Amino acid sequence: MKKLLMATAASALMASAAFSGANAGEVKLGILIGFTGPIESLTGPMAAGAELAMKEVSDSGKLLDGSTVTPMRADTGCIDNGLATSNAERLIADGIAGLIGGDCSGVTGAILQNVAIPNGMVMISPSATSPGLSTMEDNGLFFRTSPSDAREGQVMADILTDRGIKSIALTYTNNDYGKGLADAIVTSFEAVGGEVTISAAHEDGKADYSAEVGALASAGGDILVVAGYLDQGGLGIIEASLDSGAYDTFGLPGGMIGDSLPKNVGPDLNGSFGQIAGSGGKGTDALAAMSKAAGFDGTSPYAPESYDAAALFMLAMQAANSTDPAVYGAKILDVANAPGEKIYPGELAKGLEILAGGGEIDYVGASAVELIGPGESAGSYREIEVKDGKNTTVKFR
Repeated sequence: MKKLLMATAASALMASAAFSGANAGEVKLGILIGFTGPIESLTGPMAAGAELAMKEVSDSGKLLDGSTVTPMRADTGCIDNGLATSNAERLIADGIAGLIGGDCSGVTGAILQNVAIPNGMVMISPSATSPGLSTMEDNGLFFRTSPSDAREGQVMADILTDRGIKSIALTYTNNDYGKGLADAIVTSFEAVGGEVTISAAHEDGKADYSAEVGALASAGGDILVVAGYLDQGGLGIIEASLDSGAYDTFGLPGGMIGDSLPKNVGPDLNGSFGQIAGSGGKGTDALAAMSKAAGFDGTSPYAPESYDAAALFMLAMQAANSTDPAVYGAKILDVANAPGEKIYPGELAKGLEILAGGGEIDYVGASAVELIGPGESAGSYREIEVKDGKNTTVKFR
């Protein structure tokens, strides 16, 4: 597959020069996600989740020789490659030792190819889900704590089938994320006997989506699946559909799941359903309690994956006894997977102590971390339904 196990000689040399002797003192981790743009309502809790893990480790005093971890935020705009790559370059110039991000798939690929690979920088994305990232050559530098949309397509097909949906119209945001997810949904739903009456792209940032909705309505379908962004075109498509009476029930993939959508649409969204990466159990409950005490919602979409991305960086550094990406990158899969003692949110100090003593850990974290193949999450999903104006968890898949 895509992993090459080591960076180019030039990148490794640069990284070694930049990070040699960095075992004590301050460790900087970049948080490069869309604080503006079509998922901005999600990124506050995402950043807070990553920063909570950093504070936990800093407060413990257990990382390397008592190092503290400093978060450094920067914006991708979600869909702005120029902004994302320039901010990634700035973060590297400012001395980060790892990069949490990007968030949306297109900017993540751009950062990886144009900044991370040339600089030998390890990236862990909490939310970039395009299947294309699974096969992108990455010199062993790219990981993600969210599963690929190839898996989400299968989950959505199962949910549609279980709910008795025979046919869907599908619209997707016109970028790498939208196209990859739409292809996965079409393939998976048709494989179980479902009919996709139309699969059509839409552009973000438009004031009027009546033409797009008209074409979707003409094609028919039991429901409309909107593979878009909850704060941008996806919201516009839903509002135009409801205004025209074209559709009253919507399938909502991950980019459409967040508190802002039912709040903005209102009670007409009740009964719509979908899925987003997520899991239940001990890790989820632990982060929920910790985040509540810290003043944010740790159950918000991709907040658990963000906590876990930050945790994996710091645990891998401890396992490698180095903050050099060329050294600790090879340890990420080791600390994320069995064998070893299971580690959950609130137990990062315990994990650091085990690793310092030469032991092994199996980091479970808040999102049931299990990294497979090219360094991505095996993936569990939270099925949701909008009830009484809120996203309600139905079950986990």
